[in-house]
Amino acid sequence: QVQLVESGGGLVQAGVSLRLSCAASGSIFSIKGMAWSRQVPGNERELVATIASVGTTNYADSVKGQFTISRDGTNNAMYLQINSLKPEDTAVYYCYADSFVAEASRDYRYWGQGTQVTVSS
Repeated sequence: QVQLVESGGGLVQAGVSLRLSCAASGSIFSIKGMAWSRQVPGNERELVATIASVGTTNYADSVKGQFTISRDGTNNAMYLQINSLKPEDTAVYYCYADSFVAEASRDYRYWGQGTQVTVSS
């Protein structure tokens, strides 16, 4: 299995920047794509950014130019750089990793527990 732990969230003033981290452990060598999503209570979880093994990235239209996703070369960490935070960015941010599980001969999606980002105006 893959274990994911997010960190870096907090209560911040609008306009500042944060870098969220997603630490991966376990069967990290089989990780393929990774991503960040966010969720406001009562709303659906929103996918905000993805990154493939080769480094290809995709962003939701709402965060293009503001968020930057990256990952290290060993699959043990992924990051989300958030610039110019806005109150509407307030959410719980989750990371996930898509990983091939050889024992089951299939891909699984693993989720972290989330980190709270609260932006005050």
